[in-house]
Amino acid sequence: MTKSIMQDKKECYLCRKFYGIEMQVGLELHHIFGGNANRKLSGKAGLVVWLCQKHHNTPPSGVHFNQTNMNILRKDGQLKFEETHSREEFIKIFGRNYIL
Repeated sequence: MTKSIMQDKKECYLCRKFYGIEMQVGLELHHIFGGNANRKLSGKAGLVVWLCQKHHNTPPSGVHFNQTNMNILRKDGQLKFEETHSREEFIKIFGRNYIL
């Protein structure tokens, strides 16, 4: 399984970020940058997070339905990646800058 550079603990990333709570029930692994090629690259870079079902695949809050929440993950992922890599490397791998 892919190790996350975003989390040290298996809990919902967005429940922790938004509400400061530790949600450990019904977790699903989410690759921050999706699509066939980017999913593999996301996994290789450790840009994966655990999400509860509400924040993963359930409308309206799930990242697969909520562009705002998806953008938060992408921005946070890029910022974390850039702690050890350059922005140019990120854009070369993932095709764009998510920090606006």
